[in-house]
Amino acid sequence: MENIEKLQEIIDNSNNIVFFGGAGVSTESGIPDFRSVDGLYNLKYKYPPEQIISHTFFQYKPEEFYRFYKDKMMCLDAKPNKAHTFLAKLEEKGKLSAVVTQNIDGLHQAGGSHTVYELHGSIHRNYCTKCHAFYDAEFVKNSKGLIPKCTKCGGIIKPDVVLYEEGLDDEIVTNAINAISNCDTLIIAGTSLVVYPAASFIRYFKGNHLVLINLSETSADKMADLVIHGKVGEVLSQIKI
Repeated sequence: MENIEKLQEIIDNSNNIVFFGGAGVSTESGIPDFRSVDGLYNLKYKYPPEQIISHTFFQYKPEEFYRFYKDKMMCLDAKPNKAHTFLAKLEEKGKLSAVVTQNIDGLHQAGGSHTVYELHGSIHRNYCTKCHAFYDAEFVKNSKGLIPKCTKCGGIIKPDVVLYEEGLDDEIVTNAINAISNCDTLIIAGTSLVVYPAASFIRYFKGNHLVLINLSETSADKMADLVIHGKVGEVLSQIKI
């Protein structure tokens, strides 16, 4: 309870909070993470998940890519949880300036957040690799064939998610780093801080309070003013705005 009271005090005294989140923010919505014991990286497939969600694999084995992607990464029935709704309220109150997320599920926007920097893209944006026509997630998920094809030119549709071997979007990276650099409080939550370059962005923080909320320890625990081991939604839902 002491940690919750300290978090309450930090939030009360902050005017420019940035939230940096990972898979642990979405697990409470039923979306599996990649690195936990029962996460996607520990499930058995014909190919390792790290290989499947790579740029090369998408190019040469799009059918196998989409078999995995549709089944395990397109959780279209997932709903925002307590963490998402809390952050939306914090933004509405003028205390939260941005959400920087490693997640691709779009749940922050669904929960009501407006300024969201999606470092790894989104399943809700999909483009034809030939003519660049836009398609939503429902079209991809429900396509007749396993590989979604453009209705205009017949090209293969690619999700706007950052695969292995691909770089992050420069504009999103710049906006995320600017937000982290200028905030007075940075809340890092639901991330093991092992995915780079995203995890390296926290080094730009120069503010007053660094808060870490995660089930397990991270490499940044020693740098933090406050570390809370727990589920993100359960922790944040105890804070009064």
